[in-house]
Amino acid sequence: MASRQRYSYRSSASSCTEVSPNTTPKVGSRPITITMAKATAAQSKKAAKADAPSSPAATSNSAQPVLSKVLPADAAIYKTLWHSYTTKTPQKLKILDAFMAFLVVVGVLQFVYCVLVGNYPFNAFLAGFASTVGQFVLTASLRIQANPANKATFESVSPNRAFADFAFASVILHFFVVNFLG
Repeated sequence: MASRQRYSYRSSASSCTEVSPNTTPKVGSRPITITMAKATAAQSKKAAKADAPSSPAATSNSAQPVLSKVLPADAAIYKTLWHSYTTKTPQKLKILDAFMAFLVVVGVLQFVYCVLVGNYPFNAFLAGFASTVGQFVLTASLRIQANPANKATFESVSPNRAFADFAFASVILHFFVVNFLG
């Protein structure tokens, strides 16, 4: 059988060092569990004879480390974050988040198009890109003002007033964008 060794990654020293099986290395407050299995050349040959190899790596004579787990705490963090977002965030804020993600995608596509195809009508590119960036900023402002958690900060601004400000500022923004197009 392959021998098991435990390794930890030290970010400050930028090296991988062996630690004893009784200790759990930590980065901050998160434990790191990285298990490496090393097979010797004789064990690799014995395994190759026992069953037909499916890849050339299975028949090599060098020791092949196999990574079994890499930071399982990160997956739990993302799962907890997503669960908290889906259960605690109001539907109105999720719609604003989706619109902001759409604006980011449109801005990236405009920039990639400008780089790949060219920017002959440069004022058109600037107007479109400024429109997406400006609309993103206005939507982020609306999201901050409409968030129930920020009610104490924006006591004098009701959600309806925040939306009216957003709509008025969007009309002004797009007026300047259309004017810039010529």
